[in-house]
Amino acid sequence: MAGRINDDDVKAVRDAVPIDAVVSEYLQLRNAGGGNLKGLCPFHDEKSPSFQVSPSKGLFHCFGCQEGGDTIAFVMKIDHLSFSETVERLAAKAGITLRYEEGGYSPSHQRGERIRLIEAHQAAAEFYVRALESPEAEIGRTFLAERGFDQDAAAHFRVGYSPAGWDHLTRYLRGKGFSDKELITSGLSQDGRRGPIDRFRGRLMWPISDTAGDIVGFGARKLRDDDNGPKYLNTPETPVYKKSQVLYGIDLAKKDIAKASRAVVVEGYTDVMACHLAGVTTAIATCGTAFGNDHIKILRRLLMDNGSARVIFTFDGDSAGQKAALRAFEDDQKFAAETYIAIAPDGMDPCDLRLVKGDDAVRDLVEPRTPLFEFALRQIVGRYDLETPAGRAAALDEAAAVVAKIKTSSVQREVAVQLAGLVGILDQEFVVRRVAQLAHWARNKGGDQGDRGGRGGPQGRGPRGGAPQQTAPAPAFSGPALNLRSPAHRTERELLKLALQRPALVSPAFDAYGVDEFTAPPYAAVRRCIEEAGGAEQGIADDRAYLGAVLDAAPDNTVRSLVTELAVEVFIGKTIDETYAGVQLVHVRLRAVDRRIADVQSSLTRLGSNVAPHELAAAQSEVWVLQQYAQNLRVHGAAAL
Repeated sequence: MAGRINDDDVKAVRDAVPIDAVVSEYLQLRNAGGGNLKGLCPFHDEKSPSFQVSPSKGLFHCFGCQEGGDTIAFVMKIDHLSFSETVERLAAKAGITLRYEEGGYSPSHQRGERIRLIEAHQAAAEFYVRALESPEAEIGRTFLAERGFDQDAAAHFRVGYSPAGWDHLTRYLRGKGFSDKELITSGLSQDGRRGPIDRFRGRLMWPISDTAGDIVGFGARKLRDDDNGPKYLNTPETPVYKKSQVLYGIDLAKKDIAKASRAVVVEGYTDVMACHLAGVTTAIATCGTAFGNDHIKILRRLLMDNGSARVIFTFDGDSAGQKAALRAFEDDQKFAAETYIAIAPDGMDPCDLRLVKGDDAVRDLVEPRTPLFEFALRQIVGRYDLETPAGRAAALDEAAAVVAKIKTSSVQREVAVQLAGLVGILDQEFVVRRVAQLAHWARNKGGDQGDRGGRGGPQGRGPRGGAPQQTAPAPAFSGPALNLRSPAHRTERELLKLALQRPALVSPAFDAYGVDEFTAPPYAAVRRCIEEAGGAEQGIADDRAYLGAVLDAAPDNTVRSLVTELAVEVFIGKTIDETYAGVQLVHVRLRAVDRRIADVQSSLTRLGSNVAPHELAAAQSEVWVLQQYAQNLRVHGAAAL
């Protein structure tokens, strides 16, 4: 087996790949102040961003779910990779050749499973692209041309062709060093009577990439009448391909989606191509499945999901398209974004519309006009005879149950009023009350789930995006939980943040502070980690190496999470300079001195006349010295340290 990756190479990978560049492949980041960036956490559902990235420190931390770490930890978590797989993947991105402690360079067959499967898909994509140029693929080129896609369009979307033989791709990938097991696991091959055969044969091929741009699967379109398979055949579920978690075109559209705060959801591969070629570069599509919860999570992170964001669904005008729209509306409330529906005239999809009416018609189609909720309600109400009281009552019952799912009460009321108009009920307040009653029943039946789209715990965040305002969990510590209403805890937190983020401002004074000067057990644990890492002075020369050493010194994940949290959290003060640092140093030290004075005096009081004369004199002397020191701190501040 390959040996352990050289430590210097791991450090080189960490330094070479900026954490903000990696995280930006999965979610939109915006300025959070203090040199930090923020976005919607990819590890738990939330409505406002509590996920912060510090490019200068190479760290991330979520104040909602407490996930945190460096670039390697982020990729390991989000892509479910092992440590070595992650380092290999980032090294390839940075062009770094890794060394292994035992046995030199790792042979390709010893690399992580996910990396091997991604490499197999990349090789397959290149094979299919070349095959599209073959005489056999004339039928595929004709298919594309008839839909308005020339050679450049095919190349841009990396469209390819799978030869009609039994094992052309399988033999090609074997020649590249991939094992039969890897080919079966990847979904590119399947078991045949005499061994693996190609899964896709005689079809037009679209590569499907994840948010990071890695090809994880394929969509294959039938071209010949003698092909007995389905019209579209997708890669089966594999370790790297989950159809409910991928969106076709997301790798091409993600930057424009984030920039414009807008996404267009279409139904097929050719529709995505048509939209992008017409200038609608925010178009994406699901891959053989309905638009669902996991797709929403992907888009929310890219959109930053604020009230100005827009999601436009384009569905065919037929009954299947209408059903798809209603399914999408079921999940509508998981967006903060405004959602709309666009249906082309005569029920044409974007690909047909571009062919018949040109690029301008496609761009005009996706200009939002009809809110999704309005379309959904019209579809429901349209199934009933509104000329009769029974028909109006039945329409109201079904549609009101849909409106009751709207969580924001003001929006719920507004839509209920519109529903009254759609059904033809003059008493709007009756409809509003009916909707509110259904919503109340639903809450009671399901239990009060709280804010489903919000935090991963009870601790909220302050209005400036800084520290939690109530309590921070510390299950691994003995002692009380953090109470950030306590001035002592707030000051200790600020001082530790300075020691991790701006060590030059508190060194060398900070390194003389004892662990016992931090009253909160979690903060004492972080102070101990800094001490074991060589002290805050180590961070002046190389802050990344210093933070890495502090993280390595953490005894468990709870302390490690707190370190990353403090290393990226915004400071409470507006101006972070030597004066601010001095105030924190003085307050922590002064409270420690005052506690010591109180402890000595308390001991003397308890002992009373039983204390020996020399012990009494020593205690009184200590109290006097401490009182003088405290007075100097109060008068002279940091200069007295």
